Amino acid sequence: MLARPAERFLKLSTHKYKVGQSVRYGLELRRFGSNASFKIVQLLPAEGGYGQYRIKSVSEAHERIAKENEINPDG
Repeated sequence: MLARPAERFLKLSTHKYKVGQSVRYGLELRRFGSNASFKIVQLLPAEGGYGQYRIKSVSEAHERIAKENEINPDG
C-alpha cells in the first residue's frame, strides 16, 4: 500500500539533515581519509527507523544512499 502524500511528507520532514548540507559518511572514512565530505542531494523515506539520504562526493561520479546513523555533520 502506498503512503498518502501527507504521510510521506511527515516521514520526510523528520530528517536531521537538509538538502545541500555537507556531511561525513562514516563508512567511507578509510577510503577517502579526512576529506570524506559528501553533500546531501535528496531526502529519502525512512527505513529501519532511520531517515535516508542520497549523498554525493565531489570526487565521485555516482551518488550513494546513506542512513542517518551512517553520517555526521561536516565541520
